[in-house]
Amino acid sequence: MNPFISIKRLAPLLAVSLVGSPVHAAAPAKPNIIVILVDDMGFSDIGCYGSEIPTPNLDQLAAGGVRFSQFYNGARCCPTRASLLTGLYPHQAGIGHMVEDRGQDGYRGELNRQCVTLPEVLRSAGYATYMTGKWHVTKHTTATTPEQQSNWPLQRGFEHYFGIISGKADYFHPDTLTRDNERLPPPGDGFYTTDAFVDNAIRFVNGGPLDQPFFLYLAFNAPHFPLMAPPDDIAKFRGKYMLGWDQLRKQRHAKQITLGIVDQAWPLAPRPPELKAWDSLSAAEQDRFDHIMAIYAACVNHMDAAVGRLVAALRQRGVFDHTLIVFLSDNGGNAESGPDGRLNGTPPGAAKSDVFCGQSWAMLENTPFRRYKHFDHEGGIATPFIASWPAGIKGRGEVRQQVGHLVDLMPTCVELAGAKYPSEFNGQAIQPMEGQSLVPAFEDQALARDALYWEHEGNAAVRAGDWKLVRLGRAGKWELYNLKDDRTEQHDLAQTHPERVQQLAAKWDAWAARTRVTPYPNEGKKPAKAAAGNRKTKP
Repeated sequence: MNPFISIKRLAPLLAVSLVGSPVHAAAPAKPNIIVILVDDMGFSDIGCYGSEIPTPNLDQLAAGGVRFSQFYNGARCCPTRASLLTGLYPHQAGIGHMVEDRGQDGYRGELNRQCVTLPEVLRSAGYATYMTGKWHVTKHTTATTPEQQSNWPLQRGFEHYFGIISGKADYFHPDTLTRDNERLPPPGDGFYTTDAFVDNAIRFVNGGPLDQPFFLYLAFNAPHFPLMAPPDDIAKFRGKYMLGWDQLRKQRHAKQITLGIVDQAWPLAPRPPELKAWDSLSAAEQDRFDHIMAIYAACVNHMDAAVGRLVAALRQRGVFDHTLIVFLSDNGGNAESGPDGRLNGTPPGAAKSDVFCGQSWAMLENTPFRRYKHFDHEGGIATPFIASWPAGIKGRGEVRQQVGHLVDLMPTCVELAGAKYPSEFNGQAIQPMEGQSLVPAFEDQALARDALYWEHEGNAAVRAGDWKLVRLGRAGKWELYNLKDDRTEQHDLAQTHPERVQQLAAKWDAWAARTRVTPYPNEGKKPAKAAAGNRKTKP
């Protein structure tokens, strides 16, 4: 089937070509595992985490499974993907920054050979392994030789792949579209990445034997900039954001409290002083901002509908009940382009247009937290996390308060698959896993953990129990928060607890030396400036 055909034109054929006739599969000895990752979506952007954006399919997965209120990502796209795939901190896997070589082992911009990936481990346990979507863990995005493709999906454990190798893409006409190891020509009209990724995921799953468990990694590029969506989807949301970010944040926060996602004792982080009050904007400015957020909401809503089609296909195949589906985002909402965002193109949201949410809407996306993508305050690293597995998780609609992290996905999958995590792979010594299996937390049991750590662009954090130490940049002062009482990071306790600051800073320093965070690139020189747009993003 041609992957470039419009999903609307395919609709009459879907029941046969993508889903097929109903199948009654026997329960496999091992669960199927699906990891769904979205791109640049904030903590509160789906309905079951407080959003007004309709996400009925994700909400249904949450109602049949569990949600984690304290799950963390890596604050940025490449580091998160490296950590998710390997069960290591991103610097250990070689991608402490982005996909360019910055001269130190933690910052090579390529997955190294001292790590193994989820598909490499799960294949050894008998799993079929598939991926669709955004790869973004290699600098060789247009590779043609086997050596250059050494860190492409098939070379790192996947049997089949369809997606984009590079970091960002035109949703309608991506220029690095790839099937397995073969570059595809730019698609024509009717193509949309969100739909194509799910169509091919369904095709891969339905093409495998029923008696073999599978692992699927579905990595959407939605809702990453430049934001693009079908015009009918955008039209559904025009005018719905005229209420503005100030009122919508209050509404999301109130809903989060009702849902049990946040504690009512945590105040909503105040609007930063460089951002305007919604009511101070002119009618034309409000309309412009409404248009921006309508495009963003359309991307999220369309992604949710695509997840619904995947779930329907699993049900039709008879494997839904025996499939663990986890859903999360690679970082917090994105403030790049500053307070005003961008709304360029004719029309905005179409192919080749240039639309960014900007800092003002990112503040809403990360409700109730401070800061955004790139940063290690809660707004940058907190993600929604849904785990659905009808045959394996007893909880239905419950919220888990256990603290989780990307590094936990590898040990979770190893346990459920009955796999053996190797100490050596392809002649290379492999670093041990850093995380904890989430299986006990699925049943609301405690996780034994010392601490979790972050570093990106000099921004850094460590969380041990309820205490979190966090800083801005390498030269920034450490801030200390008790997250049990103050997860929105409003009351810096560094001055009143200097011994705890010293203790946690020492833990972070030891971790940084162990995991290749240090030495930093360009050690001894002025640190590199933050990514464009972040210089404007203050607390």
